[in-house]
Amino acid sequence: MAEESCHKLKKLQAMAKVDMRPVDGVQCPTFEKVQRCLQPFCLSKKQLEHVRDLILDDMERGLKKDPPKKSTLKMLPTYVRSTPDGSESGEFLVLDLGGGKFRILKVKLESCHRAEMQSEIYAIPEEIMIGTGQQLFDHVAECLGHFLHQRNLKKTILPLGFTFSFPCVQSKLDKSVLISWTKGFHCSGVEGKDVVQLLKDAIHRRGDYKVDVVAIVNDTVGTMMSCGYQDHSCEVGLIVGTGSNVCYMEEIGNIESVEGDEGKMCINVEWGALGDDGELSDIQTEFDHQVDITSITHGKQCFDKMVSGMYMGEIVRMVLIKLASQGLLFNGVTSPALLTKRCFQTRDLSAIEDDHTGLDAARQILSLLGLKPSEQDCLMVQCVCGAVSARSASLCAAGLAAVATRILQNRQDPKGSVVVGVDGSVYKMHPKFSAHLQLALKDLAPGCQVKFLLSEDGSGKGTAVVTAVAQRLATQRLRINEVLAPFNLSLEKLKEIQGRMRMEMDIGLRKQTQPTASVKMLPTYVRATPNGTERGDFIALDLGGTNFRVLFVHVGKKEEGGVQIVSKSFSLAQEVIQGTGVELFDHIVDCITEFQEENDLRGRRLPLGFTFSFPCRQTSLDQGILITWTKGFSASGCVGEDVVRLLREAAIRKGNSDLMVVALVNDTVGTMMSCGYDDPACEIGLIVGTGTNACYMEEMKNIEVLEGSDGLMCVNMEWGAFGDNGCLENIISDFDRDVDQFSINPGKQKYEKMISGMYLGEIVRQILIVLTKSGILFGGKISERLKTRDIFPTKFLSLIESDTLGLVQVRSILTDLGLRSTCDDTVLVKEVCTIVSKRAAQMCAAGIAAVVEKIRENRGLDNLKTTVGVDGTLYKLHPHFAVNVQETVKILAPQCDVTFLRSDDGSGKGAALITAVACRIAGAEARAA
Repeated sequence: MAEESCHKLKKLQAMAKVDMRPVDGVQCPTFEKVQRCLQPFCLSKKQLEHVRDLILDDMERGLKKDPPKKSTLKMLPTYVRSTPDGSESGEFLVLDLGGGKFRILKVKLESCHRAEMQSEIYAIPEEIMIGTGQQLFDHVAECLGHFLHQRNLKKTILPLGFTFSFPCVQSKLDKSVLISWTKGFHCSGVEGKDVVQLLKDAIHRRGDYKVDVVAIVNDTVGTMMSCGYQDHSCEVGLIVGTGSNVCYMEEIGNIESVEGDEGKMCINVEWGALGDDGELSDIQTEFDHQVDITSITHGKQCFDKMVSGMYMGEIVRMVLIKLASQGLLFNGVTSPALLTKRCFQTRDLSAIEDDHTGLDAARQILSLLGLKPSEQDCLMVQCVCGAVSARSASLCAAGLAAVATRILQNRQDPKGSVVVGVDGSVYKMHPKFSAHLQLALKDLAPGCQVKFLLSEDGSGKGTAVVTAVAQRLATQRLRINEVLAPFNLSLEKLKEIQGRMRMEMDIGLRKQTQPTASVKMLPTYVRATPNGTERGDFIALDLGGTNFRVLFVHVGKKEEGGVQIVSKSFSLAQEVIQGTGVELFDHIVDCITEFQEENDLRGRRLPLGFTFSFPCRQTSLDQGILITWTKGFSASGCVGEDVVRLLREAAIRKGNSDLMVVALVNDTVGTMMSCGYDDPACEIGLIVGTGTNACYMEEMKNIEVLEGSDGLMCVNMEWGAFGDNGCLENIISDFDRDVDQFSINPGKQKYEKMISGMYLGEIVRQILIVLTKSGILFGGKISERLKTRDIFPTKFLSLIESDTLGLVQVRSILTDLGLRSTCDDTVLVKEVCTIVSKRAAQMCAAGIAAVVEKIRENRGLDNLKTTVGVDGTLYKLHPHFAVNVQETVKILAPQCDVTFLRSDDGSGKGAALITAVACRIAGAEARAA
């Protein structure tokens, strides 16, 4: 660190036994005066920590659109969204413009991390550097034409990456507006303009060749990408050369000027302007002020002028002049050369600080400046150079510590590792700079493991890699869009689904066509919704999945607590649900008996509502014929039988005489009734959980399979089978077909298999496999676990799509599946989950839109106001499913004002309420008789 030079001075003072000179009549040691002069360059740990924290704060503010205090760090989005994955290959052109000379390269990348490069260097005359922008870009285009002509490439259109090492604001990967010139450039008509377009215009004016400008890249970004080609974990680029800058991969969600919140984007920090607001005045020296005053960017690039190679030599020159003027160097004699601006270069510091040849180099360099240095002069000049370069390294370390801290904070991993790609003549050529920087960094970021990689031509090879990554991502995006295209449902497609659902509803309601209808439209014999007068104690059963519930429900006055429930869940083993019907219903009665005994209900013959969430054809309120098992059930001897009779027979076998079954209830109907107790406008029920279904109150006159035409009856749609007749073939994807083929009921419940929670995770798994086989995900490697069917449950979709779950947590889910994922992988997995769940929500909404439109037309209304009672884990727990359903219904049924009300236990509370309503109606009929 900078203290080393101060210590060296003390050592030098002892070695020289103190050179005493008369100063104002007082004997004063020379080296103590030199030490005092250099002391401001010796920054303490506390000062460096302050700089680190200042940079961290400025980074945070720089990422915001409207911070309370403007940041001096530009924090510019680069639109570089991914680092290399090692598969990049091809031939590319690179134009590298960042100083008084520029390069043109032809780079051939091979997927084995090799790069072949041909390059030419072209000078930029000073009159062009300070001329017009058109002169500059015409000169560049002319040189590019010469380069292509030499290699017979004028007729070949190659992708070009443009390294433009000046502060710019990018709005796209290939669009970048220059903020201000640096490094001695002052071309008019360029600041505030898109430099890519200026380059394209210049090439167009020539008209003798074409190139495809894919990306404009800052040299720091090129450095990061060049090293990322070798080590894919590299996420930081650092340059310390003529200028100094850093870039790093930031979470897109933190970049307020960029839309989106998923993935990462490289941020060009542009840290050279740190301190332009005066925040670094405490550590600036008089020499820094002198260098600033004489620069062409007076008052700007404060940090850069304390750090970069363009100014270090000039700072040393200023110090030498002062020491000489005080008689502390060169016997008080200067030379015209020493007084000449920029006569002392940063490369001279590197030579002088060499431990072996430094003193000889100092003598030679000083002699060329017309000075006659003594050995002691050479030693002191070496100390001056050391103090200036060590301060530069320490300040760079403070900045890098801030960047590393930011990255680890984003990862929520305070003890993690960071890989930094480095380039620049100062870092590479100075004999001690890198050691000083790394030593200081350990003090300033003690918990972070930092690995440094030297860049191999960041502005050349690195820019080619950026261009290659952009092309790879574009190619991959085409494939991703192709794979996901069937899940992107247009408004036209959704209206088509809505229309077909409506058509199938009509078919299911007609007596002639109902037996072959895919949407069964089953009468439930539920003729009314709750009116608030229901009272009593009831038993409710809930069978619809691998957990079976028994409930005791008390229905009282709403002001006295309304509905009160005591319940217990029982697990149903696989051998029970896939065994015989006798075994299944005997087990159910055993569970009921256990519940009755635990709650002192034996001997009380209470009305019972049986929620049975499988397709049934009801012939009365307490009789229902099972049409088919779903949801993994396959108990034999049940299909075609009355399930209430099966329950009663089991009760007789088990000696339980307390069961009085009043109503057989579908869970969807129970949901409608549960919500109807809270909202009298509720006349539709919707379930979207393990399975999916809907019911609604239909006009009796439209239900042709029943006699009578007065009033309403709830119709259980059993819409899961929608599409089983082939009417959705143009909507169904190959992934849906695969899931259907390997399900326990191939060819059945096709609509349900595109919507419900039982299948969405499996659809996602199939897509992930295809994208992995395409080499887009997980490095093309499929884990054994991912090959396992149903290993990706739908709850993963809810977790992955959660707005509160970071990509780190998403990656942990993938790790549990044996998948090594990158940030890009996690973003794409989230995209896949999102599009699959969105399609499910939109298709569900198309079904609901058909229902509400039918109710509106039944009643001859211009506008309908109604409520849908909803239950099911997918609807309730998925972070976006409900909103997608609601928004799509608004679009598809604009004349219907639809409220969605979440049910609190539709299958339990709802079954009890149906039983209560039935008892109320039966009581009223008895009294009327």
